[in-house]
Amino acid sequence: MIRWVIKGLQTGIVTTPYPEKQDNTLGITPGLPKGLGGRDFPEDLRLRCPTGALVKTENGIDVEYERCIHCYRCARDIKEPVPWKADFEWARMKDGSDVFPKAFRSSVHIRVLDAGDCGACINELKLLNNPFYNMHRLGFFITPTPRKADLLIVVGPVTEHMKLPLLKAYEAMPAPKRVMAVGACALCGGVFGPDFVTYAGVSEILPVDAEVPGCPPPPLAILHGLLTVTGRNTVFSDVHTPAAPEQM
Repeated sequence: MIRWVIKGLQTGIVTTPYPEKQDNTLGITPGLPKGLGGRDFPEDLRLRCPTGALVKTENGIDVEYERCIHCYRCARDIKEPVPWKADFEWARMKDGSDVFPKAFRSSVHIRVLDAGDCGACINELKLLNNPFYNMHRLGFFITPTPRKADLLIVVGPVTEHMKLPLLKAYEAMPAPKRVMAVGACALCGGVFGPDFVTYAGVSEILPVDAEVPGCPPPPLAILHGLLTVTGRNTVFSDVHTPAAPEQM
């Protein structure tokens, strides 16, 4: 035990270099499948994807990233696997949505709402407060009340019982306010919805401004979402070297 204490004191607090520099730490992201141009779409490949994320196009195979749940069924135990990329800058603004005004970008208070999450996305969000990710250094802070929140982060497909609390939280927020959907369930219903007790994502209930795919998205993908919605996102060209899913 004393050796671990000494090692910790010698190492100090290690914080991710992102977004100033790329983070290539092993295991930092589960990755996502790439689309494939000029390739046939075998029927068995389509059936292997449980959420229908692989789509046939005129040019080959496209990926609807909002539906991907990182199951690796398109990359493992298959004759012609779909290659994967191991980056994490997945966030995007929805068409017609604007980032925060410049005056609100350096200090954003966030209200996180669990609208039926399985526990995975909410746990990844919690990691943003730890010393490694340390989102406070970038001006992002969690608030327990929507009345003081600038950004509403929603995880889960939105269950029938959480529809009203979600609407009330949104209505209580002062303007200008933004909504960010995090995780496959919040984007499209994931493996849970739409169903008789769940919706097909947050956009069926509220106007969504930013989306972060993944099931669950890693903390750096969520951090990229926060930077994106505040107009501070940086896209790196030297992203992670693609690795085989079996090695991650």
